[in-house]
Amino acid sequence: MGETRDCREDVLNSLISWAISHGIDSTEAKYDFYMLLNNVEITSRCTEIAQIEENRNEYLLKKFLIAKKVKGCTDRTLNYYRQSIQTILNKIGKTVDDITADDIRFYMAIRIRQDKVSKTTVGNEIRNFGSFFSWLYLEEEIRRNPMTKIDRIKIEKNKKEALTELEIEKLRAAAEGEREKMIIEVLLSTGCRVSELVQIMTSEIDGDRIIVNGKGEKERYVYLNARAKFAMERYLEQRKDANPYLLPHSVNVKDIKVRKRSDLKEWWKNPQNVSEGYSDKGTIECMMRKIAKKAGVERANPHKFRRTCATMALRRGMPIEQVSKMLGHESLETTQIYLDLAENELEQAHKKYVV
Repeated sequence: MGETRDCREDVLNSLISWAISHGIDSTEAKYDFYMLLNNVEITSRCTEIAQIEENRNEYLLKKFLIAKKVKGCTDRTLNYYRQSIQTILNKIGKTVDDITADDIRFYMAIRIRQDKVSKTTVGNEIRNFGSFFSWLYLEEEIRRNPMTKIDRIKIEKNKKEALTELEIEKLRAAAEGEREKMIIEVLLSTGCRVSELVQIMTSEIDGDRIIVNGKGEKERYVYLNARAKFAMERYLEQRKDANPYLLPHSVNVKDIKVRKRSDLKEWWKNPQNVSEGYSDKGTIECMMRKIAKKAGVERANPHKFRRTCATMALRRGMPIEQVSKMLGHESLETTQIYLDLAENELEQAHKKYVV
């Protein structure tokens, strides 16, 4: 049986040329063209071949995930890779050897136009798919990499502000007890992720520095300024339990023993209220939302403290390489986001200092 040529790309190029000649934004229009052509059946495959292709895709995906596991990716990251890559493979319905750049573009168009998924989400999915295909190509599992023809999705960056000095003081004033105050100061001083904060063990605190386990189980040091160190010492002085974690997990709420309801926030002072393990990420995030609401500060989530720490460091002259290391970023491109944020103040600074 002879091969059937897929002519969708020729038709697509003609449509894009037509759009440009009529003054239509081809960047936006191409997604609609992809959707229109997606329902056009060009080739057919027998069931037996499809089964073989499915097994091959599954086999290669498992090998890719094993390679990522060896590299140090966490289970959460591996699951994200698996879900996004498997979804795209199922939607396209071809073996990795036969997937073309057009197949990937059609998938992107459907996700954005039909499924109404955000460009950010689709961009993340395609980035994971790109990692998969780059690995396949390097491992010589495929002869060509169609992802090299895929342009990055242009996404308008939402302006993410750091906390102002006034907002920081409001949050400090709204915090109740040594535990809440300590958490605020440690987040501001170290810029660590809340997932890193909850896993800190008291044995990992050495004076004004702490060992944290970041993404990919990579350890790094973070440092406490005088205010954070003081808050940490006051908090630890009142801990009487044997739990090794900085933020221990509590017993069930109904089992917490306090003299009066107002003492609930300081449940940790009674060893009987402390159970094994550490507080979960959601508990700390919920606590921060309550403090922010009380302080009248919008969106003061733990990550905003991380952004604030980085922005203040850059504003005061810390080299971006050091800020990147402090935050545990693998790439300077990620840290560049915070630098862009700090540079938003350039116009005001220019007006102040340049005559």
